[in-house]
Amino acid sequence: MSTTTQVKIHNFSAGPCILPQEVLRKAAESMIDYDGTGLSIIEMSHRSKPFEAVMAKAQSLVKELLGAPDNYQVVFLGGGASLGFHIVPLNYMKPGGKAAYANTGEWAGRAVKESKLVGETVVVASSEDKNFNYIPKGFDIPADADYFHFTSNNTIFGTQFKQFPKSAVPLICDMSSDIFSRPVNVADFALIYGGAQKNMGPAGATVYLMDPDQLGKTGRKLSPVLDLKNHASKDSMYNTPPVYAVYVSMLTMQWMKDQGGVVEMERRNAAKSKLLYDTIDRLPMFKGTTAIEDRSVMNPTFVMTDAAMEAAFDAQWKAAGVSGIRGHRSVGGYRASMYNALPIESVQVLVDVMEDFAKKNG
Repeated sequence: MSTTTQVKIHNFSAGPCILPQEVLRKAAESMIDYDGTGLSIIEMSHRSKPFEAVMAKAQSLVKELLGAPDNYQVVFLGGGASLGFHIVPLNYMKPGGKAAYANTGEWAGRAVKESKLVGETVVVASSEDKNFNYIPKGFDIPADADYFHFTSNNTIFGTQFKQFPKSAVPLICDMSSDIFSRPVNVADFALIYGGAQKNMGPAGATVYLMDPDQLGKTGRKLSPVLDLKNHASKDSMYNTPPVYAVYVSMLTMQWMKDQGGVVEMERRNAAKSKLLYDTIDRLPMFKGTTAIEDRSVMNPTFVMTDAAMEAAFDAQWKAAGVSGIRGHRSVGGYRASMYNALPIESVQVLVDVMEDFAKKNG
């Protein structure tokens, strides 16, 4: 009888993201039998006591991990952050008012487009002039704006806000790709939202963490399915929530808590990004694509100085079990997404490949 050895896969996918193995095992078990109920987690009613407990724990963990004020509310919805791009202006922009935005990449740009469908939208900061390879600084936020929106981390272009903007108007942030990767002063924000599929769980759920005192002030009549205040009042149960995605997100957040919380995630992420960026900067064969001071901890991006070498390099990292480091189709090059669950050992494998390739071909 023949046997095969499974190659360890080092998952640098930009999203859906890598998840902890223990989370995946428990999630797989729950697909057959959740907690001894004899039912799959995806079979049981979302209004059953077992799932209500899952939702309550997921909501509680969001607030605990990020240190949110007691009065803040958590909602889990479907539709991804892309639906959130439209939900935000509907819930925070007054009719006849205006919103201010920073445009730092593809997803920030989509948020701008959705806001323009609702009302006046001004882009007060943009890095489009240099193909989004830096984070704009020193910009002014209009005092008469209903809110200011920005994207904390830009997955495609590999940039990240290292300091959050100070704003006299409500601050709203799409943190899809770096939520739970570092401490955040939640009280500074009217709303933090993001898709689960980067750092928290599988695709299908979007988390909204919000100050309820900032909701319901526009006077705008909304469809209940687009009204954050309505969803909060119904504990995310106005309609059927994305049950499995919420459950796996809850498991992942519990894993984060058990590992030491967001502070420990920040420490690990800093070590991983330093290891890779130091290698990129040390080897002339590779070159980073973003301003050094704005480099993303989550999504380092780089290119080869000789593009003709890419095919050979691709073959070598694939043979080493590395997966998902090709850059976004719109920019090319390479992108090594290093979310919370990616161990530093996987980064070391990629670094070893880069060093070996440079030694043999440099």
